Amino acid sequence: MKGKGTARAARVRRHIRVRNTLKGTQERPRLCIFRSANHIYAQVVDDIKGHTLAAASDLDEAVRTKLSGKNKTQVAELVGDLIAKRSIDQGVKTVVFDRGGFHYHGRIKALADAARKAELQF
Repeated sequence: MKGKGTARAARVRRHIRVRNTLKGTQERPRLCIFRSANHIYAQVVDDIKGHTLAAASDLDEAVRTKLSGKNKTQVAELVGDLIAKRSIDQGVKTVVFDRGGFHYHGRIKALADAARKAELQF
């Protein structure tokens, strides 16, 4: 019996399935998340124009100064807070959440909860 492929292939299939239903507009752009083994990235994207309105990751200087002694979930919370502040500064208060094919658990959930706590609505 042939397998369905790797875990990465399964994530890509989930991401394609999610993206078929989610579209970011100018009024309500898409908050997309990517998580690697070591880092986490977030972008607020207007799909109509194809522009990134705000971006944040744990590689940003604003987050790197606060990293000592924190685990990956706590770092994701910092990134969620930063992306919410940056998107609100751009005038974006509501977004569509794109989990990027990742399960809504752990770092993805922590980032989303931190963004909601910082007044970003989705």
